[in-house]
Amino acid sequence: MIKIENLTKRFGERIAVAGIDLEIKRGEIFGLLGPNGAGKTTTVRILTLLSKKKSGSVKICGYDIEKDSERIKELIGVVPQHMSLDQDLTGRENLVLQARLHHLKNKAAMEQRINEILEFVELTDRADDKSRRYSGGMKRRLMIGMALLHKPKMLFLDEPTVGLDPQVRRKMWDLIRKMNEAGMTVLLTTHYIEEADQLCRRVAIMNRGRIIAVDTPQKLKEKVGRVVVEHMEADGMINNFFDNREQAASYVAGLNSNATVREANLEDVFIELTGRRVND
Repeated sequence: MIKIENLTKRFGERIAVAGIDLEIKRGEIFGLLGPNGAGKTTTVRILTLLSKKKSGSVKICGYDIEKDSERIKELIGVVPQHMSLDQDLTGRENLVLQARLHHLKNKAAMEQRINEILEFVELTDRADDKSRRYSGGMKRRLMIGMALLHKPKMLFLDEPTVGLDPQVRRKMWDLIRKMNEAGMTVLLTTHYIEEADQLCRRVAIMNRGRIIAVDTPQKLKEKVGRVVVEHMEADGMINNFFDNREQAASYVAGLNSNATVREANLEDVFIELTGRRVND
């Protein structure tokens, strides 16, 4: 679906994207995981034609982002991190405006598609309320609906659940899964560990503009160890990794301090690879 080769982007002397290579397969939910400033959003802005690359090659559905930009715009939907609604319009009116931007001129077909979208994102009963009255989760669902109006093949979600409470976040996860089950390829950026673990078939870990690991969440965790023992030493909190709980229990038995035994997560992988926390 997406093939990236040696992609670079600079802002003055700062390298935001440092020669990354990446392939995203048709039909998967793929995650870019990393802290703020890692290069996730810059990469997505290049892929969605909102920013120009410095060098490298990017193809989406076989089309080159420079030579075939108009065709690519027909194939992708984009949900930015920051709200892009007209809050003086109702939910339905925001969708009508978006439909016109995509040149959906047949009135009956447009109304039918808007009603389908409102039902899909569960906003039918609030369609004619001003969007300023929507909750954060409702606004995010409306933005997803706007991105889906023209039936894109590929959807980009930049920090789709940022600022949402845990219950609403999980409802958003259900919506993303539903889109993927309907055949849509999804690329999302996130710094929420659990989000990448729960949603993504594969994850690329980014740090300082580079991709330092790509694999399934499970295989990434297995590379450091499936089970973590956390305990305090003079230098602070220490993490030790083990293949199974039996090994972890044997280690804990020899300690002179209290310890916590838990399953490894993607933040453990990130720390082991970079020495940083994802939320740093």
